[in-house]
Amino acid sequence: MNGVATTLADRLSYRAARAMSALPPTAQVRLAGGTPTEVDGQRLEPEIQLMLAMMERQGDPPLNRLGVAEARERSRRQSVALAGPTVAVGAVRDLEVDGAEGRLPARLYSPDELSGPHPLLVYFHGGGFTVGGLDTHDGPCRLLCRHAGAHVLSVDYRLAPEHPIPAAPEDAWAAVRWAATHAKALGADPARLAVGGDSAGGNLAAVVAQRAARDGGPELALQLLVYPTTDFARTYPSEDHFAEGFYLTKAEMGWFTRHYCGTDFDLADPVVSPLRAADLTGVAPALVVTAGFDPLRDEGDAYADALQAAGIAVAHRRFGGLIHGFLNMGGVSRVSRDAIIELAGSTRALLG
Repeated sequence: MNGVATTLADRLSYRAARAMSALPPTAQVRLAGGTPTEVDGQRLEPEIQLMLAMMERQGDPPLNRLGVAEARERSRRQSVALAGPTVAVGAVRDLEVDGAEGRLPARLYSPDELSGPHPLLVYFHGGGFTVGGLDTHDGPCRLLCRHAGAHVLSVDYRLAPEHPIPAAPEDAWAAVRWAATHAKALGADPARLAVGGDSAGGNLAAVVAQRAARDGGPELALQLLVYPTTDFARTYPSEDHFAEGFYLTKAEMGWFTRHYCGTDFDLADPVVSPLRAADLTGVAPALVVTAGFDPLRDEGDAYADALQAAGIAVAHRRFGGLIHGFLNMGGVSRVSRDAIIELAGSTRALLG
């Protein structure tokens, strides 16, 4: 496992989930309650159904019932446990990049492939703009680096509630501009600069891509948006279909929104709701990835549709049996790991 402290309970839960992921699907469903989970015409992957049942039996309170510091610590430990053993890449080093109001911690993952230079993916982690960091997304970034054949620059942008909107998108913009200037020094190909992220990080990547198009650069080769938040101003059907019981809950989404946006910010402003932008022409090509059992599914799908309607080249992949957060579950879920490798392979092809 990654070199971050975890509790004995975390390690035991990881080992149990890992072992149960190897069981036949019928056995997984039986252990999870005996009936396959079907919602909105989709069937949940049996190993995900079992993992969710195990989490429910643990009885941990949802993040929205915790203090911010406690939520961050639990998110960190849980993410590290779910990521599993450390995936080897060519090199990993910590560094600092420009933020909007000072330097930000960052981590650079470099592939071990001899041919190069390789593309550079500036990556923003998920966590509702409130939790998450370099350690929570070390596992996904390693898998992306290894299977996308790209340098991955993970950026530790400022978090709410200490730093509410617009701190995170301003940090993301400053970090991407820094990466564009320093790509060659990092050993990457300056002509193949991409942005990406999951959930809140996918939101930041979309906002940055819009700003780059509006402000005349830096030129981006791709935006990788994994179950992104794209519209705070509307409730979509998937938010009600999967309000509880599928890892991310509707109540947690409200908790994140209050921390990030407060009570006075205009939720239709494209700086938080990129789907609300008046003009999407000229933004970078996109790979949009959504999960079938995710409250954010429909707004991610809607953003892919909006990009296509604006004439943007879009590859859209929905993993119908997966849940929000699967990017962090590669160590305990074979189907999640396969999905990560698939989206990394698609990223490689689109940046090729």
